[in-house]
Amino acid sequence: MDSTALTIRPAHPDEYEALGALTAQAYLGDGHLDFGADDPYLAVLRDVAARAAAAEVLVAAADGKALGCVTYVPSGGPMADIARAGEAEIRMLAVSPEARGRGVGETLVRECVRRSRDAGRTGLVLSTQTSMRTAHRLYERLGFRRTPERDWRPIETVPLLAYMLTL
Repeated sequence: MDSTALTIRPAHPDEYEALGALTAQAYLGDGHLDFGADDPYLAVLRDVAARAAAAEVLVAAADGKALGCVTYVPSGGPMADIARAGEAEIRMLAVSPEARGRGVGETLVRECVRRSRDAGRTGLVLSTQTSMRTAHRLYERLGFRRTPERDWRPIETVPLLAYMLTL
């Protein structure tokens, strides 16, 4: 699939459940949850309605099928973990297994960069797990740089690495 065939759009309420399942499966299937199927973070990953109420959930779709999604936090609020004044944040980037390696994640991140620039943000930040090496390579290829001074732990067993793209 050519990434130009992708449409990036806001998530529709009737697809929140499916997008939540896609996000949860991406994290669970790749082994990014400490407690597997019993991990309490799965409920957060599945709750697209809550994310959409506090930020923007963007969908990458082709041929009418959602292939991935990301939560874009344009400026602070309850969904922002590490964003400072003037910065936007990316959360919960997920791509369906069958769409991986086809530019879906990159297209979603590029859309967040575009939105951040259009909004006059000074930077775009994100947190990522140490195990998400494929995502790290994507972010670095797109110009994001590690900001270790912003690394943090939502719980003791989950260290998160911070990245930033200066705009």
